[in-house]
Amino acid sequence: MSMSRPGAVPRVPTPPRGEEIASYATYLEAQKAVDFLSDNKFAVELVTIVGTDLKMVERVTGRLTYGRVAIAGAASGAWFGLFVGLLLFMFSGQGGFVLTAVGIGAGFGLLFSVLSYALTQGKRDFTSQSQIVASSYGILCAPERAGDARQLLSRMPEGAGGVRAPAAPANPTWGTPGATPPAAPAPEAPAGAGPAPTPPVAPPARTPDPRWTTPTGEPRYGAMRPTSDQPADAQPDAQTGAQQPDEPGRPA
Repeated sequence: MSMSRPGAVPRVPTPPRGEEIASYATYLEAQKAVDFLSDNKFAVELVTIVGTDLKMVERVTGRLTYGRVAIAGAASGAWFGLFVGLLLFMFSGQGGFVLTAVGIGAGFGLLFSVLSYALTQGKRDFTSQSQIVASSYGILCAPERAGDARQLLSRMPEGAGGVRAPAAPANPTWGTPGATPPAAPAPEAPAGAGPAPTPPVAPPARTPDPRWTTPTGEPRYGAMRPTSDQPADAQPDAQTGAQQPDEPGRPA
């Protein structure tokens, strides 16, 4: 029966899993946060540091010349010769082997480094150091312990880890179903201007009298369709079809 640890590193490259509990701008800040979790007896094997937006940065350290190449080659050869000379001294007991080995190693190192630089024909006349740098470093934790990790990181001293809180959105209702965007403020009237004109109000639509029309809106048999210039009380009688007067001295 095989047993595996929960925080074991997978043998094949796999994407990281977990819930992000903090984000930092530099790797040192993320390292301090994980170290703080370890000091508080947290199960750090459930934590993963993930760098996003990776960049390869090559920092130039100086100009390369034959003199610098010779000095660097002689120094590296002398260290190797010192190691060989100490081994010979341990087995033979003669101290002269140490100085001889150092001199021979320095000479061979200088010769090989100068020849190697000459073969490049000046195509790379500078020294540099390459690094893989990320724009931000997030800390992921297993979902079942993410809440505990956040509580511990919230108790970190100010400036020790530099926990970066997520920025508030510019429009909280953006993308929320059913949310009504805020109304734009009305433009202010210029100074010294009079009151804004009131728009005209349309007259209410006249509703046909159900006594003189059918349910479909057509006039009943024997009734006259009222005109727009007739008053509302001078409508034709439904039975006689005669127009009713609205003034006392007017003949019928």
